[in-house]
Amino acid sequence: MSWIRLKSISKSYERATIFREVHFKLASGEKVGLVGQNGVGKTTLLKLILGEEDPDEGTVDITDDIKIGYFSQFSELDSTATIQDLLVALFDEVHALEAEMEEVNAGFVAGPDEDEMNRLVERQAELLEAQERAGTWSYENDIDTVLTQLGFSHEHRALPIGQLSGGWRNRAALAKVLLQKPQVLLMDEPTNYLDIAGLRWLEDWFQKFSGALIVISHDRQFLEAVCTRIVEVENARLHEYEGSFANYVQKKSMRIKAVEREFAHEAELLAYESEAISNRKELAKNPSPQMRRRLAKIKKSGSPRPVDQIVTDIYGGLHVKDELCEVTGLGQSFDGRELFSDLNFNIRRGDRIAILGPNGCGKTTLLTALSGGRPASEGEIVWTSGTSFVSFNQLVDELDLDDTVAHAVSAMPDSLALHATKKSVNRFLGLFQFSEMDRSTKIGQLSGGERARVALAQCLLSGAAVIILDEPTNHLDMQSTQVMERALAHFPGAVLVVSHDRFFIDKLANRVLRFDGEGNVGELQAGV
Repeated sequence: MSWIRLKSISKSYERATIFREVHFKLASGEKVGLVGQNGVGKTTLLKLILGEEDPDEGTVDITDDIKIGYFSQFSELDSTATIQDLLVALFDEVHALEAEMEEVNAGFVAGPDEDEMNRLVERQAELLEAQERAGTWSYENDIDTVLTQLGFSHEHRALPIGQLSGGWRNRAALAKVLLQKPQVLLMDEPTNYLDIAGLRWLEDWFQKFSGALIVISHDRQFLEAVCTRIVEVENARLHEYEGSFANYVQKKSMRIKAVEREFAHEAELLAYESEAISNRKELAKNPSPQMRRRLAKIKKSGSPRPVDQIVTDIYGGLHVKDELCEVTGLGQSFDGRELFSDLNFNIRRGDRIAILGPNGCGKTTLLTALSGGRPASEGEIVWTSGTSFVSFNQLVDELDLDDTVAHAVSAMPDSLALHATKKSVNRFLGLFQFSEMDRSTKIGQLSGGERARVALAQCLLSGAAVIILDEPTNHLDMQSTQVMERALAHFPGAVLVVSHDRFFIDKLANRVLRFDGEGNVGELQAGV
């Protein structure tokens, strides 16, 4: 039986049609991965199910008494409470049963008569069964397990939520929804800000979850491990693919090829139609040579240019030195705690260095030191003379909201966009889903994911020899991540990246610096 049913849903906003005649069902035990480009309506679909948005047409039916849990990166929590107090308060049934059990025990102490004693004994037995069902003896352990696996230290658990960073508040919201034990989970990017250990625990949790799940995620390995069906939002429709993420990739590839074959026939028919129309108009002018040229033009414009060729055209004139940076004896402490010490490594042309480890171990601190944001406590970082670097996260923070996409990308002093042809730059931006209209849009009008794509394009076109990225996939849709992977593969310089996206790291990294969380850092062969 389906718990959630969407029938003939249509939804539009001022600027765009989001859904057109959409149908969707979700049954018990199903685990659906919801994928698609930024802005196509994935979060809107969840809000329609939650009743936070109304469809323009169609109906949303939810089975009565189904408990739905919802997580998003922007979930609101009581900022004055600690995460420990917030989670303990979820178990109100447990606390009510405990309070009544105390009353029953007090009744025994008061010396009841025989009838009252029998009533108390009977009620005590009922309460014990109810406490067993409610998890009275396990809920504290459940809370501790969730917080531990999501990386909460004792210090984090004692702080008011309002004093936690955005990433930790997101994890607090994730802990809350997991412990509410709903029958249906709607999860919007739950993997962001989790380290690899946390990701693996969450995968295992979802695999064992007996209810139904809809999860929006860009983490391909997570989708492969958890989901039994992939639903892609594309062109205001839902395209469903039964099976794992790997099956989705294979089946979508087959669908695209089928569409291309259909388009090829359509192009031929349009060419013939164009020829017939032109012949009628220009019969007296002998139009045959002209039509041959027109047909050739149609065929040329219909031939897609390979992604890699677009990228290599941009990077053709970028020359990078062999040796770029030397890091010697680097150490960093914070609030009396040593994050890492005696770190030694170099950066060379062609390096793709992945920096891995648990949250809070100093990975971002290292990137900050390398990009000049905060000096290390000890040791030195020596950049080769003339070597430039660029930080993706700094660019995101420094975006001018009044600037346009096209100008922001080309305005950097050494931008490759200044030397490449306009056609090449536009094709490159087209890979990141920026249409001609989008390129003239002010950045302040863009979504968070679209702004991340602008900063990423700035990075890739900056002309710098080293690109520094901290969790770049967190706010990118899958297509943008794939384009980034191809661009970084052809980038002639070096890349340093902190990421918990295992699929991304597997495809990109040729060196790995692994932090163990105890102050030690070792270099490993790529492959995590």
